[in-house]
Parts: sequence; C-alpha cells; structure tokens
Amino acid sequence: MKPNPPAARRQPTSRALSIGLWSAQVLLAALFAISGTIKSMQSIELLHKAIRWTPSVPDALIRFIGIAELAGALGLLLPAFTRIAPRLTPVAATGLGVIMLFAAAFHISRGETAVLPFNTGLFALAAFVAWGRFVAAPIPPRA
Repeated sequence: MKPNPPAARRQPTSRALSIGLWSAQVLLAALFAISGTIKSMQSIELLHKAIRWTPSVPDALIRFIGIAELAGALGLLLPAFTRIAPRLTPVAATGLGVIMLFAAAFHISRGETAVLPFNTGLFALAAFVAWGRFVAAPIPPRA
C-alpha cells in the first residue's frame, strides 16, 4: 500500500488563517506596487524632492529597489491566484521582507528612526505571508 501524499496528510487550513494570509498578500502587494511604481517610474528630480533619503544613494539603486518592489508585489499575488508556480508567493514575501530589513538598517544608519515602525510592520506582514505560504497554508499548484 502506498503512503498518502503530503497534501492528503496536511491539516485543512482554517478559514481565518486563509483570510488573514490573502488580506496580508493583497495589502503588501498594493503598498509595494505603489512604492515600486513611484521609485521606478517617477523622475529622479521629483524623487529627490519627495523622498528624503533618495539623494544619498545612486539613482540606479533607487530604480533597482523600485523594480524589486514591483516584482515582489506581482509575486505575492499572480502565482497564488493562478496556481501556476505558487511556491513563488512565499519566495516573493521573503524577498520583500529582506528589502524591509535592509531599509530598516539604512534608516537606522541615518538616524531616521521615525520610519522604523513602518518598516517593521511591513517586515512582519511579509514574514507572516512567507510562513503561511511555505508552512501553514501552501497553495497547491494546478493539477
């Protein structure tokens, strides 16, 4: 007799956890899509006026961060919605969490501690999604 496949042994996901994960994914995707769009498409001159830290880093780094945030936003939702390569969703969440860790370290180095609660909150949401989609409630791929 063959053992049950892992999916058959997995406990059903609670409705509350599922709603929490999807809500966190949508919220993170929206925030990072907005932030990424601004950093990757807004003129550098306007970015320097609007975002205090941007004159301190190379323009290419600002664009790279914006593109990474956009990719992360897409990665939080598209693989999960389509169930095509859904393991990319927790990978995207992990990547966005890493971006928030680097952002927090950067802001600490500049003495900008007022933004740390925001960075920490986004990191916590990203970590929740990564844990949820890697461990607690992975999305099964299409059959």
